[in-house]
Amino acid sequence: MPRIEPMPWDQVPAKEREMIEAGMKSGGFTDPLPLQIFAYAAHDEAPDDGDRHPNFPRHLLPGRLLELLRIRSAQLGGCEPCMASRKVPGATSEAVACLTDPSLRGDLSQRERLALEFIEMLATDHHQIGDDIYRRLAEHFTTAEIIELGLTCAHQIGTHRFLHTLDPYGDAPPVICFDPAQAGVTWDQLQAQRQAAEA
Repeated sequence: MPRIEPMPWDQVPAKEREMIEAGMKSGGFTDPLPLQIFAYAAHDEAPDDGDRHPNFPRHLLPGRLLELLRIRSAQLGGCEPCMASRKVPGATSEAVACLTDPSLRGDLSQRERLALEFIEMLATDHHQIGDDIYRRLAEHFTTAEIIELGLTCAHQIGTHRFLHTLDPYGDAPPVICFDPAQAGVTWDQLQAQRQAAEA
């Protein structure tokens, strides 16, 4: 059984159930079980807590927590533009400097400390995330928030690693130069455009 029990099929919200059924029918999904776990995070409205993050306005998680995760993920992935940007008040250089060791931050809540520990493990050695971590998370987060935390961290880690590979502040000439013909098209479309131009 998964660490988070899948939502019973009859409890999955209708909108998510329809999406899963369509995916199963098309062959896009082979197993509904992971999606029954993700269904915990389905919600129509974000909390009206005045702490919404501009990048994630509909998230269940508060803006400050999301910003700490975003910046820590950027640090772990070496994404310089994201390390430098600040999207919510309170994300000062002093506050961010201590994210590499959250124990140095006396102003972090237990939820924030756990979330930062989770993103660090997910980014560096996801195999160490086991039953104990989920038990600890469940003491401070709802199941919906845990699912959202995991999906958000996974997205951030991948994005920051990808941006790092682009070397946005590098001083060498670009490996791939700007070509307006390549914006918003597939390889086949580009080849068709080139053939048409040559005809």
